[in-house]
Amino acid sequence: MLKTIKRSLLIINWKTLVITGLSVASTAFCLHFHIKADFPLTLIGTAIVFPIVFSIGGAYKRREVALDEYGSIKAHGRALYFAVSHWLENPPQELKTEVKLHLENLLSSCTLVFTNPVQDLEETEKGVYQNFNNLSVFIKSLRAHGLPSGEASRSNQFLSKMMISFERIKHIYQYRTPRTLRTYSDIFIVVLPIIYGPHFAENVTSYNYGLQFAVPVLFSVILVALDNIQSHLENPFDQQGEDDVQFNVEKFVRNLE
Repeated sequence: MLKTIKRSLLIINWKTLVITGLSVASTAFCLHFHIKADFPLTLIGTAIVFPIVFSIGGAYKRREVALDEYGSIKAHGRALYFAVSHWLENPPQELKTEVKLHLENLLSSCTLVFTNPVQDLEETEKGVYQNFNNLSVFIKSLRAHGLPSGEASRSNQFLSKMMISFERIKHIYQYRTPRTLRTYSDIFIVVLPIIYGPHFAENVTSYNYGLQFAVPVLFSVILVALDNIQSHLENPFDQQGEDDVQFNVEKFVRNLE
């Protein structure tokens, strides 16, 4: 029950209340002064619903790509750990501990990058590149412990694929859905419920007292809820929405054995 309430508060917030209040006030004003008009409802679908649904679809695809690439980083990191554990004859425990530490530091630095504001990227990404450098040096050191050159080359390929996945996630983190489309939706979500006051006044004349405001309320709640869903999907790394990418570094390291 508490989870349902928490999820509901993510899509019904102060913005919902403000726009619903404006819509109800506009309808009440038009009813009082007998300002009525029959506006086409297709305008709502064209001007707001279609762009928002398009943005939700785009944001969801970005999130799915981010999940795939994050999974790739973890999978190749695990493969690198197995390389140390299984490709060397009697590998010392210190080597396995060291590679676990490198992987933990790498994932922790990735988490730091993606959960901080984009403005901090230039500073936070330095830690990720430093950890990639440390892993590269570590792979080179495995040659001294008897790792064949072919297996060392394969380990470097694991590292290369981890770097490619990080860069792809970073671009998703930097570049969102079109900002002009977001601005367009924000403007019309506020304006249309107010402009449609005469339409609501025209179509609710046969309703009982009080029910004439049900339509503008539902109209506003639905539009703002869709906009809030899109906003939470827009940044899948901020750890605020139910559908965000979860960074479980401790669990990953714990399950390496």
